Amino acid sequence: MEDQKLADLVKELVHRLLQSQNPSQNPNSIDTNQAFRYAIRILSSRLTPSIAPDEAAMAESIKRQLVTQGKSSQALTFADLYNKFASKSGPGSINNKWAVLYLLKVVSEDRKNGKKQSNSRVSNSILINSTVSVGLPALFDGELGENSRGLRNKEVPGKGWNGGVLLISKDPENIREIAFREFGNLLKEENEVSEEVLVRDVLYACHGIDGRYVKFDKNVDGYVLPDSIKVPRATRVMVRKLCELGWLFRKVNGYISESMDCYRAEDVGTVGQAFCSALHDELTEYYKLLAVLKEQALNPIPLVSDSASSGNYLSLRRLSVWFTEPMVKMRLMAVLVDSCKVLRGGAMAGGIHMHAQHGDPLVHEFMRRLLRRVCHPLFEMVRSWVLEGELEDRFAEFFIIGQPVKAESLWREGYRLHAGMLPSFISQSLAQRILRTGKSINFLRVCCEDRGWADAATEAAAAAGTTTGRGGLGYGETDALELLVVEAAKRIDRHLIEVMYNQYKFKEHCLAIKRYLLLGQGDFVQYLMDKVGPELSEPANTISTFKLAGLLETAVRSSNAQYDDRDILDRLRVKMMPHNTGDRGWDVFSLEYEARVPLDTLFTESVMARYLRIFNFLWKLRRVEHALISAWKTMKPNCITSRSFIKLHQAVKMQLLSTVRRCQVLWDEMNHFVSNLQYYIMFEVLEVSWSNFSNEMEAAKDLDDLLAAHEKYLHSIVEKSLLGERSRCLFETLFVLFDLILHFRSLADRLYDGIHELQTRSVDSSLPSLDQKRPSKKQLGGKSSEPVSWVTEGKKALTQQAGKFLSHMGQELDDIGKKYSSLLKVFISQLPVQQHIDLKFLLFRLDFTEFYNRSRPTV
Repeated sequence: MEDQKLADLVKELVHRLLQSQNPSQNPNSIDTNQAFRYAIRILSSRLTPSIAPDEAAMAESIKRQLVTQGKSSQALTFADLYNKFASKSGPGSINNKWAVLYLLKVVSEDRKNGKKQSNSRVSNSILINSTVSVGLPALFDGELGENSRGLRNKEVPGKGWNGGVLLISKDPENIREIAFREFGNLLKEENEVSEEVLVRDVLYACHGIDGRYVKFDKNVDGYVLPDSIKVPRATRVMVRKLCELGWLFRKVNGYISESMDCYRAEDVGTVGQAFCSALHDELTEYYKLLAVLKEQALNPIPLVSDSASSGNYLSLRRLSVWFTEPMVKMRLMAVLVDSCKVLRGGAMAGGIHMHAQHGDPLVHEFMRRLLRRVCHPLFEMVRSWVLEGELEDRFAEFFIIGQPVKAESLWREGYRLHAGMLPSFISQSLAQRILRTGKSINFLRVCCEDRGWADAATEAAAAAGTTTGRGGLGYGETDALELLVVEAAKRIDRHLIEVMYNQYKFKEHCLAIKRYLLLGQGDFVQYLMDKVGPELSEPANTISTFKLAGLLETAVRSSNAQYDDRDILDRLRVKMMPHNTGDRGWDVFSLEYEARVPLDTLFTESVMARYLRIFNFLWKLRRVEHALISAWKTMKPNCITSRSFIKLHQAVKMQLLSTVRRCQVLWDEMNHFVSNLQYYIMFEVLEVSWSNFSNEMEAAKDLDDLLAAHEKYLHSIVEKSLLGERSRCLFETLFVLFDLILHFRSLADRLYDGIHELQTRSVDSSLPSLDQKRPSKKQLGGKSSEPVSWVTEGKKALTQQAGKFLSHMGQELDDIGKKYSSLLKVFISQLPVQQHIDLKFLLFRLDFTEFYNRSRPTV
């Protein structure tokens, strides 16, 4: 019903259009029927205009065209009609209003073009020109003028028009069929094998199977058509090009079979197995294409004829078109197979990723699909390592390698990156963060016996928008992977730092080491010196470690150290270093601090050895200071009064005062050096380094930061304390100075012991009881062993012996003073050439008046 109504409307429209040219036009005439049929053809065709369907724009264009032609009144009339036309809706209204406007505009333009081209028109010229303008054959009727018919015949020779239907003139002599027959005979003479057979052979070759004529030649390493087969050269070239697909297929399929059947699973690995699976899936699609082509190859190839272009057959040329996309994919797979033969794991994924950087959308999408399958095992390893701390790498394919180590070495040696297995789409910084995150989980689980990391991992997965289950990550989601790693690292590392600070009190242990091993607890060090000093003056092989441990406990109880945590004090122990014959207790005594799991990760054996070296240096410095203080107690001015030496000769008294003065001046120089050096070590070195270390501990975000901060702290102390390799000469000179100061202390003790004896003998020389207490000449520094007292020899003998003793002591003091001055000048001269800038402050403190600089000889 609707179709009939539409046909009536079209017929009415055609009739009105023709009637506008010929008012006497009969609606049932031949011209009207021809125009109606042609109108139906136009409406039934798929011809569409090349402009966008915009109703308002089309109406505006028509109004503008009327205005430019000077028809303003008609433009206004059209605008009014268009408003009514556009506002009409409901039953009986036109839905596609734009098409009606476009039709009216085209008819108007064609009418104008027709008037310009020819003065003679027929009643149906509107439809004729309209159809010509949109690409359909023009409609002519039998009553067209001779001029118009002649024009059309000239334009399209060999064609005639009948009833509006385009006809091709027939060949009355069958010339074309004869030509086709001759062409077919010529093809049979030139081709020994038909094209249908070659097409089937090519399809066999693409399936890796030898055909009847096209077979694989191992010498040529490819499919060839024997030279004995008579075919045109162009056909032979075409067959060879098409058979390239079969050669590529053999390579890819052979790699899959070899990897899955011939090699062990550990040699191929999970990534290699995923790669083979992805290739197999691509070959499955390839098999489907070959099945379709084989079905089409069963149809015969027609000769050139009218229906040849529409037949469902398969020729070599058509096959080349079908093979365009499979050839690209197969070539790419063959390249990947060649490059991945010697690669495994992450290295294989990285090698395949390098071929994905391609501008062709087909190649890019193919590689993306392939890589998503290949990288799936690798991303699962990353997820398991980052969120669970599990190294699921049975075949050594992951870029993180684990090895069995002790608990204290787990962080440093337990896991490391394998650069050869790191894919190129994972950056080095991201790989380091992945490594550290998994290490943190294992460190918490093994060393700290903590399980709080599981909650942190769950929170990280939720923050990254993924889950802790499998399959959450894949290739092409590097940003999501990085976000997951960043979130997991941030939370797990923060939890690890909190465990180290709160549960295992890392800061408190570092402070305890500073107080006891670095001698920062002054009262404890002083008590310890006083308690163990007499014992350490004995030979090293006679000292009891248990007795020293008791003295250490006494020093702790006598100082503010007794208020420290008992766990910290229990870790402090006495250690006697290996000693040689002749060593004293001072040379082998040291303290050690026991670090247990997990603190031994930071306080390793090498770290504690460096702490021990620093302790030995500071202990020697404190011993020297203690020796100078003891010497000063002996050298107090009120210990010696000039009244005691009234009976001595004036020259002897002057010699005594000169010697004592020389001893005190030398002590003052040594005390100046030691006190300034100790101030530099304790404040410029230890306190400044500790302050920096404390700030870095607060800013540390992970255990690596904490390790780096502690290493920097220890390195700073070693370098500033002249214990580094670059300060070896300076350190050796300093220890010679220390030994010289200790020798001076013993000399000062001898001097003042002799002076006290001389004082006693001088005052009580008249008392006979002094005969029992007389000292030998050996005590006074004399060279004679004759046991004659000063009392029996009288005043002269006393004066003589005192002069010899003072002369001998003065000479020794001069020798020590010269050695000390020369060594000190050498030490100060070496300070400016040291690389560490803080040593310049030491130079300034030791020689702030530039006394040594002026007295130093020019080199």
